[in-house]
Amino acid sequence: MAESEYESVLCVKPEVHVYRIPPRATNRRYRAADWKLDQPDWTGRLRITAKGNMAYIKLEDRNSGELFAQSPVDQFPGIAVESVVDSSRYFVIRIEDGNGRRAFIGIGFVDRGDAFDFNVGLQDHFKWVKQQTELAKQAENPDSGPKLDLGFKDGQTIKLNIGHVRKKENASAKPRPPAGGVGLLPPPPGAKAPTLLPPPGSISVEDSVMHQPVKPATPEILGDLFAPDVPPAQASHAAAADLWGDFATAPSSASSQVTQSANWVQF
Repeated sequence: MAESEYESVLCVKPEVHVYRIPPRATNRRYRAADWKLDQPDWTGRLRITAKGNMAYIKLEDRNSGELFAQSPVDQFPGIAVESVVDSSRYFVIRIEDGNGRRAFIGIGFVDRGDAFDFNVGLQDHFKWVKQQTELAKQAENPDSGPKLDLGFKDGQTIKLNIGHVRKKENASAKPRPPAGGVGLLPPPPGAKAPTLLPPPGSISVEDSVMHQPVKPATPEILGDLFAPDVPPAQASHAAAADLWGDFATAPSSASSQVTQSANWVQF
């Protein structure tokens, strides 16, 4: 992949300490306890930049920005940046002067958060580099990736369930009632056909009888229940008066008959 023409900044820390470290005699890892931690050889600003696939750790003056040392990093973790075994705030980086000379120095952060950001900044950059490399390979060889074989193998079958259709287990099952009402069973042999109800809106003889208004009880019938108590003597007198009341109030048909008889000729 061709390198980009611009340089991006990945991380900036305002304070970092630089230490001269003794050469490593064996293959064991570095220990920060072997350095003079209370007497740093230089203190300044750290800045991590990226250009293409490469990352650069730059140690600069905090006031003027003048470059003190630079460490090109082509992979992480790797030989260009190593952590110590006894602390998470100190690292060993490999610096270059541009003339082919290299040296290993120790750097340390006062705050653990600064050391964490330094570590994550490098990790994120090289994750991005790995993704870009894989995408470039796929673009160059699109047919090199695994392909999905969706064809049927020999003897392979497939089963489809369309609508969950089930066969009737019993052909003599009861018929379903018609929609909108309850079905009626046919009458047994020799029985009379059931009387059908008239259609809605028609009035039958029974309905006319049942719907005739009922006359309320007359006051005379209810009057015996609410009549005041009458002494026996008065009651007998009243009964006699009622017995002859019809004759007293009869129409004047009798008098008309007497008048007519007066006109007859007596012999």
